[in-house]
Amino acid sequence: MKDPKQLNPNWAQLRQKLGYGSELSSKKSGTETKESILGKRKERSDNDEASEREGNVLAPTSSDSSITDEIAMDCEMVGVSPLGNKSALGRVTLVNKWGNVIYDEHVRPVERVVDFRTQVSGIRPRDLKKAKDFRVVQKEVAELLKGRILVGHALRNDLKALLLSHPKKDIRDTAEYQPYLKEGRKKALRHLADEVLGVKIQNGEHCPIEDARAAMMLYMKKRREWERSVKDFVKMRLKQKKRKPKKHKKEASPVAS
Repeated sequence: MKDPKQLNPNWAQLRQKLGYGSELSSKKSGTETKESILGKRKERSDNDEASEREGNVLAPTSSDSSITDEIAMDCEMVGVSPLGNKSALGRVTLVNKWGNVIYDEHVRPVERVVDFRTQVSGIRPRDLKKAKDFRVVQKEVAELLKGRILVGHALRNDLKALLLSHPKKDIRDTAEYQPYLKEGRKKALRHLADEVLGVKIQNGEHCPIEDARAAMMLYMKKRREWERSVKDFVKMRLKQKKRKPKKHKKEASPVAS
């Protein structure tokens, strides 16, 4: 580079105004370094998130948190009654078909909680201090489930805890689905998750979000065949009803005079 003294005075003055020189070079170098570091950090972050999604089988498959036609539910129970051996709803979680949480509330049971069953339920006394009243949760959950397919594992227990019912034709219970049975016997959700999804759940305290996602993934894995079998069953029942002869009322026997 030419000596600055040999440069055209006007050009030298312009360079000075623009801040050219060692200071600008150091700033530029610092900026480039900072940008490149941030860029690498961002790249690493994106890669980490991608690998996390790949590694975590139960991670949501979409960012869409809307209420879908299929909803998976899982509940955790606490113990009530003098001995704490009677189950009551302590938490209820609903996820959509992509695994995103659409409802997750701790519940204050009507009866006094004697056993929080923390080792399994994960529920602690502090969780129920600001929990919603049972009847409020019951109403909100019923509204969300109305007209939708309900997915879950051993749903009879969850519905019983909520004091709710759901049309049988709209229930998809992974504990009852024939291909998921072993010699006609039901399998635990953790065993199905391990065998079918290759993921371990319920190691210690249960997470209803994980459990609901696992049930939904088990359903989605067999969704096409499952829905076909439900339709075939409904058709068969309709045919049986049509074939069934109507019962005629018996004629009243004459009264002896």
